[in-house]
Amino acid sequence: MPTEFHRRIHTALADSQLQAALDGNAERRLQALTQAFASIPEGRAALRQRAHAMRADVIANLESYLAEFIAHATENGLLVHRAADAAEALSIVSQIAHESGARLIAKSKTMVGEEIRLNEHLEAQGLKVVETDLGEYIVQLRGEPPAHIITPAVHLTRSQVGRTFEEKLGLPFTTDIPTLTAAARRVLRQTFLEADIGVSGVNAGVAESGTLCLVTNEGNGRMCTTLPDIHIALMGLERLVPTFDDLALLLALLPRSATGQKLSVYTSLINAPRRPGESDGPSQRHLIVIDNGRLALRRSALAEALYCIRCGACLNVCPVFREIGGHAYISPQGQMTPYPGPIGSVISPGLFGVASFGNLARASSLCGACTEACPVEIDLPKLLLRIRAADADPATLGLPPAAEPSTHSHVPSALRLGLSLFSWAAARPRLFALAQRIAGLFSRLVPAPAGWMRLPAFTGWGLARDFPRPAARPFSASLLAASLASKSGAETHAATRPGSRQTSHAAPDPQASLDPTPPLTLTPPERIERFAAELTALGGQAVRCQTQDLAGCILHTLKAQEIASLYAWEAAYLPQGLLEALKAAGIQVTHQPDPQAKVGLTGALAGIAETGTLVISSVPGRPLTASLLPETHLAILRSQDILDRLGQALALPQVRQAAASVLISGPSRTADIEMTLTIGVHGPKTLLVFILEA
Repeated sequence: MPTEFHRRIHTALADSQLQAALDGNAERRLQALTQAFASIPEGRAALRQRAHAMRADVIANLESYLAEFIAHATENGLLVHRAADAAEALSIVSQIAHESGARLIAKSKTMVGEEIRLNEHLEAQGLKVVETDLGEYIVQLRGEPPAHIITPAVHLTRSQVGRTFEEKLGLPFTTDIPTLTAAARRVLRQTFLEADIGVSGVNAGVAESGTLCLVTNEGNGRMCTTLPDIHIALMGLERLVPTFDDLALLLALLPRSATGQKLSVYTSLINAPRRPGESDGPSQRHLIVIDNGRLALRRSALAEALYCIRCGACLNVCPVFREIGGHAYISPQGQMTPYPGPIGSVISPGLFGVASFGNLARASSLCGACTEACPVEIDLPKLLLRIRAADADPATLGLPPAAEPSTHSHVPSALRLGLSLFSWAAARPRLFALAQRIAGLFSRLVPAPAGWMRLPAFTGWGLARDFPRPAARPFSASLLAASLASKSGAETHAATRPGSRQTSHAAPDPQASLDPTPPLTLTPPERIERFAAELTALGGQAVRCQTQDLAGCILHTLKAQEIASLYAWEAAYLPQGLLEALKAAGIQVTHQPDPQAKVGLTGALAGIAETGTLVISSVPGRPLTASLLPETHLAILRSQDILDRLGQALALPQVRQAAASVLISGPSRTADIEMTLTIGVHGPKTLLVFILEA
């Protein structure tokens, strides 16, 4: 009898709008991924091997790294909580909200939040929770769960989004994506300003420093972790990297694999709450480190799934996900998992029980595309096969007994019978050869594309897949087989002759695979040119000028936009005499967070040539919101502060010591609606960098 799982698959396959949306997402994601990795001198294969080894080390020594991370985070002033399961995590969030008298919560995208059903819990207590990621906001308005780890509204067309905004927000119907994005910006801006608590996820925790790293594009993540007085970060306890060097490795892979970017627009590095003298940032930062089955999963045969960095690349290449979408990944009883796709088909049974989600392991062709796309080389087909085998022997997984199936099997009875008969016949060569001939002759009577046949639905074989036609005679009886056998024999004879070269099948030297090509090293003029080119490619603008001309350049920009005021850093952190010159020209300057400001003026700690990135750290007099709230961000960067690589920026003492730092790579952006790039979501629409020549 078809389950709800099978019915959902049938519905997805028949939905032409869904099919078009999924195809568009996959094609654009894969093109962007290929282009992004082409820029890595070291090569993608070497980076993946290093990342796999790093994640394996973290999971193998998880208790040690976790203790180190929590100790440093606590020293930094973070309020760290441990949660054994979803119920405990929800209780901690509720207690924080109750004690602070919170009513409105602005939430950035967090998969752990989806996992523990945070919104549902808080709303039941009378709190208003607003998703601020554009894709998450769209599906929240529709009352739907996310359909993708990275792109929550991947299943929707622009027309469907337009109808949703018309119905829920009272906006005139439109299919113009920039107009839809601008509408979301206007509506959500007030949420950021009024929220009592901001909730975010954590992409990585740095064990050696207790730093939280968040990677976002739209600016909502920065808003949620900067504007409300209280910030709550939710982190699965496995999301650790040992050092900042390891974080640089992770950041070289995560954005490229997730969205095809060299670096996401905003990489936030959070060490502490607001410090004395600082004008922005939360007064409290809570970190909830959540187990919810991860330690048990670590001790099981599925432990490798914990290497996942949640990039979503395996979803984009999976032929099954590209046909059925994320909402089809449900239990036989209809319960949806927050983790779809190949990695979700392993994590879901591992965390929530094989009895509930073991069926998802069969929503795979085992083609291996997921492993090829995975930036940390998780062997997903191997793990999926282990879950399938658990139908026959649950003990093979090593998960807690309560999470194992008892008498329930996820294999359709007809398919299970067919596989048993196949195994019985395959062990008897003569019988198997006879059965193959009969099947080959019979298949010619079944209409289907050349070389294929369609099996009846009751077999459980493939609702929308064809089965290769069995050959009318065994391969061993063909002329090709005879030719290959003859060639193989000749090669074997040659290989055993004295003096012949023997082929080695030994494992490769791991150190050899980690020998990268020389890292990026540029001369000072090359750094300026590279930085300007990368920034321009991101949609930013670079203006090269002398210090004495800077005021005139900024005034020219303000005049072109008819701007007479700006929100700026204090004079001590900008070139000498600059603010005085602007004020003398009639420009009003404020140093306090101003939501109405159209232009923000900041300096920069550093620039990164290879990605066109600005590095900004918070200290008194240098508010981070000056680079976030206004629609236009003007930044001043000294040419001597431009570095070659990301790793050099992460090694700066100011980055490791400041309460918070941010790496800014272009103006804010999104591609959550039909994978169409739109500039200016919640952060600045314009980024203009004045490069001061040395």
